[in-house]
Amino acid sequence: MSTNYETLAKKIVQRAQKKGAKEAEAFLQVGRSADVRVRDGEIEDLTQATSKGVGIRVFVKNRVGFVWTSDFDNGALDTLIDRAIALAEMSAPNPLNGLPDRKDLGKFPDVGELFDKRVADLPPDWKIKAAIEMEKVVRAFDPRIKTMDSVGAGEAVSEVYLASSAGVHGSYEGTSVYLYASPVATDGTQLQTSYWYDAKRFFEDLDTPENVAKKAAARAVRLLGAKKVKSQKVPVIFDPTMAAGFVANITRAMNGDAVFKKSSFLANKLGQKIAPAHVTIVDDGLRSRGLATSPFDGEGVPTRKTSLVENGVLKAFLYDAFTARKAKTRTTGNAARGYQSLPAIGVNNLVLEAGSRSPEEIIREVPNGLYVTAMLGHGANTVTGEYSRGANGLWIENGELTRPVQEVTVAGALTDMLQNIDAVGSDLHFYGSTGAPTIRFKELTVSGE
Repeated sequence: MSTNYETLAKKIVQRAQKKGAKEAEAFLQVGRSADVRVRDGEIEDLTQATSKGVGIRVFVKNRVGFVWTSDFDNGALDTLIDRAIALAEMSAPNPLNGLPDRKDLGKFPDVGELFDKRVADLPPDWKIKAAIEMEKVVRAFDPRIKTMDSVGAGEAVSEVYLASSAGVHGSYEGTSVYLYASPVATDGTQLQTSYWYDAKRFFEDLDTPENVAKKAAARAVRLLGAKKVKSQKVPVIFDPTMAAGFVANITRAMNGDAVFKKSSFLANKLGQKIAPAHVTIVDDGLRSRGLATSPFDGEGVPTRKTSLVENGVLKAFLYDAFTARKAKTRTTGNAARGYQSLPAIGVNNLVLEAGSRSPEEIIREVPNGLYVTAMLGHGANTVTGEYSRGANGLWIENGELTRPVQEVTVAGALTDMLQNIDAVGSDLHFYGSTGAPTIRFKELTVSGE
């Protein structure tokens, strides 16, 4: 990491204050990334990119101005700071504007290593070899896999620097590396496309190209011959990837700004039991090697682990500094941003904590139901609490996965769905920065024929 960038961020803040800003902040990012896609053993697309930029936020008489640039020339930065102050002077005043309160600032937590030198030093051809290997494995898995929608690999390296007039200054660097495969299978009458990917901060934690390819291929092939089922109310099981999506949907309703505006179905439920005791959801900014782990948020507030739902009880909502002031509470260290944007409420590593039951046991207890492996659309309305999404998966008969199912809709009210989670698996799996195990709903409406 470059100490010059940290020094630059501090100097920007000092210049802004000298030019009349009551408070100022500089958020600087530097990064590089590379991605490759292959088709038929040849490179289809190879992308390499570098980026750097700084976002400058100033406050003048309760007014905020924000600008950003990728030009670090001293003259250009001076001009930009002047523009930020001019924008602030023209904006509407709001007494809630300002940097985080000093009581919310302090020592950054030790989040462990986020940077893997092996990822940063990966040879340029590793992506090509990994992607070609995945394509070969997928095609050899089953003759019914005729083509690939996409298959590829990549890595990224990033650095973040922050300084503010509140006395905050810090930096961290991180890496990420990933593999993905999306095969298309056909039995002559229908096509089935599926997908699998893995992403980690450290190369040693990444799944092998062979495993990623086999998982993707198996998920596509097992859906061949899929048909609708009759409309009925039955137990429904979400595999870990679908459960992770459900958790992400639920957490959108825990956005403090949405709650303040009464545009969340959870707005009046803080402290209430919204799920069974075996349901615990956390926003964990401290998780070891998590893709969304960092020592501080986009405003320099130390990150933390926040229990959102603890043993079924709704414990907290998520806030940045501005929305916390609106709600007369304190930030949870969830300001998310890039250098081109103002801070807004985001999430860190979201986790539905694992239970003690195996997924096989959870399936075995279902005499008749649906095991969901893919969903379509964005049918979760976190304002009204309505949930309705297209689904594909496998039908369960007498505790066993049997025939493939497609073109059905799974529907319910989110409040009821939470209360009806009657089993949580032990198979915690992360899909990006969101982790969840298998979950079972006691009963949902499955609409088909």
